[in-house]
Amino acid sequence: MSVSDRSPSEMSGVRGILAPVARLDRWLALVFIVLVVTSAVRYLERHGLGADGVLVLTGAALLTIAYSLRPLLPTRSWWPTAWVVTVTVLWALLTLAAPSFAWCAVPLGFAVLQVLPFRGAVTVVVLMTAVVTAAELRIADGVDPTVIAGPVGIALVTVLVYRALQRESAARQALLDELTDAQHELLQAQHRAGALAERQRLSREIHDSVGQRLASITLLLAATEQDWERRPDLARDHVGVAAATARDGLAEVRRVVHGLPPVELADDASGDALPSALQRLVDETAGTASGTGPQVSLHVHGESVPLATDVAGALLRSARGALANAIEHSGARRVAVTLTFLPDEVRLDVRDDGRGFDVDWAAGRAPDASSAQPGRPGRGRGLQGIVDRAAGLGGRASVESGPGDGTTVSVELPLEGE
Repeated sequence: MSVSDRSPSEMSGVRGILAPVARLDRWLALVFIVLVVTSAVRYLERHGLGADGVLVLTGAALLTIAYSLRPLLPTRSWWPTAWVVTVTVLWALLTLAAPSFAWCAVPLGFAVLQVLPFRGAVTVVVLMTAVVTAAELRIADGVDPTVIAGPVGIALVTVLVYRALQRESAARQALLDELTDAQHELLQAQHRAGALAERQRLSREIHDSVGQRLASITLLLAATEQDWERRPDLARDHVGVAAATARDGLAEVRRVVHGLPPVELADDASGDALPSALQRLVDETAGTASGTGPQVSLHVHGESVPLATDVAGALLRSARGALANAIEHSGARRVAVTLTFLPDEVRLDVRDDGRGFDVDWAAGRAPDASSAQPGRPGRGRGLQGIVDRAAGLGGRASVESGPGDGTTVSVELPLEGE
């Protein structure tokens, strides 16, 4: 055991089974002093202040001083043993000379239990019991069995009881140490889980918020390159739209990093906030893909109601991610975005008539997914982000697709989120 693993009682040279009981020191000292003074006064009343009386008073004073030095014991391990030997010898001499000092054995025995380990303390208590018995027999008329059995029984019960207390205390301390270690490990696990969750959140929000804008910028710059010579005015318009899209993407990245809702929802808490934001998204996507991409339309069903910010933000970012996937991967001619308000939830569907894909293979669940070529659809991660985002708000998301059957991404969230 290293120095840092040792308890304060062990560091101070106190190794006994009662060492953890800090308040016991003051009471033991008080009781011990009272008993020593009382025993000395009784001896003087019975025998007077002769030569023997002076020796008894001197021994009592030395015993009191020696007992009072225990809190000042150095940390070296042999000092507690030397202290026990000193006070025990002084007490034994006094008890043999004046049996009334035998009562001092009670607090002195407890002090020994505080200082020595179990085996050493038992040895000392046994010797003290023998001294008490001898002192009582010296002044008794004949042999009294109670004088022998009483001290032995009291000493035995006392030591065994406090041995049991020590074991229970050690077991409790071990449990507390295990609990402390478990709490520390739990905090570390929570920290790691929180860091992972935050990385996943940033990954999916940037994918769905910025990915669509980057795809738009790519298409606009490709159109600019084609129109640069033949239609320079249109090319300049493409560049202007691309620059505005880049600025919006930068602003959205900042909002994602700080956990803020999309800018389209930041200043609008009405029931039309999400439909309006989706309409702007559809118009932006249709304008970007004009001439090269699918037709994009929005349909709203049910009565619009105000949504919690996190719910509306999740639906808007999911729609943006699903649209980016459809524009980039599906080869569709038409994409329909449908928002449906139900009594207790809101549903978003993004349906395209494109080439579709194998959902199990894209998600890595197909038997041959691990052996597929490295160029697996990049849309798998974005779709998983949509699923994770919905689950985090107490909702659900699903993807229905098949080769040649188009793709439908559905997100269902409770109106208030979780």
